[in-house]
Amino acid sequence: MSLYGVLRTGSSGMTAQSNKLSSIGNNVANADTIGYKKTSTQFSALLLENSGTTYNSGAVETTIRTSVAEGGPTTYTTSNTDLAIGGNGFFVVSDANGNNYLTRAGNFVKDGSTGDYVNAAGFTLMGYDLAGGGGTVNGYDGLVPVNLSSYNMIATPTTEGAFPTNLPSDAAVGDVYESSIKVYDNLGGAVTVTFSMEKTGADQWDLTTTPPGTTTALTFDPTNGTLLTPAAGTIAVDLTASNGQNITFDISKMTQLDADYTPAATANGNAPSAVEDVEFASDGTVYAVYEDGSKLAAFRVPLATVASPDNLEQQAGGVFSTTLTSGEVQIGTPGTGGLGTITAGALEQSNVDLASELTEMIIAQRSYTANSKVFQTGSDLLEVLMNLKR
Repeated sequence: MSLYGVLRTGSSGMTAQSNKLSSIGNNVANADTIGYKKTSTQFSALLLENSGTTYNSGAVETTIRTSVAEGGPTTYTTSNTDLAIGGNGFFVVSDANGNNYLTRAGNFVKDGSTGDYVNAAGFTLMGYDLAGGGGTVNGYDGLVPVNLSSYNMIATPTTEGAFPTNLPSDAAVGDVYESSIKVYDNLGGAVTVTFSMEKTGADQWDLTTTPPGTTTALTFDPTNGTLLTPAAGTIAVDLTASNGQNITFDISKMTQLDADYTPAATANGNAPSAVEDVEFASDGTVYAVYEDGSKLAAFRVPLATVASPDNLEQQAGGVFSTTLTSGEVQIGTPGTGGLGTITAGALEQSNVDLASELTEMIIAQRSYTANSKVFQTGSDLLEVLMNLKR
């Protein structure tokens, strides 16, 4: 047995345990880092050729593994831009240079200067602009920063409505009942449409809409009070002359019963409204939420995966890049193809178990001390050998 071999073996053991202590220290330091994936140090023996009478001590080498596929616990927050992935997949994010990475760290906030949504490490959330189509399933093509700045204000013209009103069956010929409803033109300007119903005979009424001043004859079934004509159960209110749309009102639920006049009318459309909030759906759809409560689907956040997540290369900021052994990235819609879903108002914590890490730290400390004793003993024996010459 070579005394120099003992020194090398002891030194190898101390280096290996030092690597383990370093990975443990990093895990402990990042125990509260959102989406952090713990690393572990795995040992393998390096053996030298030995004869039957002598033993040549070898060494030990270490391999660092990252538990990327192991999820961390989910906690709920009060921010609707905090995102957690339930199941398989990664968010696609981009750095300032436009390089794309994968991450589970979903603590996104809106950047006040750019309008992009960035996480605590400064990476920008990427998605597909629904106005521009999708991208590729095996790459990052088509992905752009999720940004609602271009959706600052929207006005939706009225195109349809409903008028489910009851007209009193005992009304006298010549009686008139009126109702009004506010609708919107192409620029979001309010237009008041008035419905005027005049009884013209037994079970007969004229319905006049102003504007544009169009009259429609109504006929009701005398046995049950349901609407007979117009047979389609709709009327058209043409506002094109007022920079509006041709609005179709559903009057099929209009009745003539022995009851009071019950005016009721609804219509779609809205006045100009600014984006007030953002909403993330479980399938990754990003909605612009306007001040009037209306929503518009603007982006879709995809999830990415690889064949071997544990072989991804970990980068600073809790992001990962692909390697030859991880496989190429695959992109898909959350909730499909084995991908997880997105939960807004939640975050994935690190998968570090502090109790286990501290236990491993004690073991590594003891092992380091033991290896140092081997090195020290070899050094002492070598000194004894050198002293034989004196």
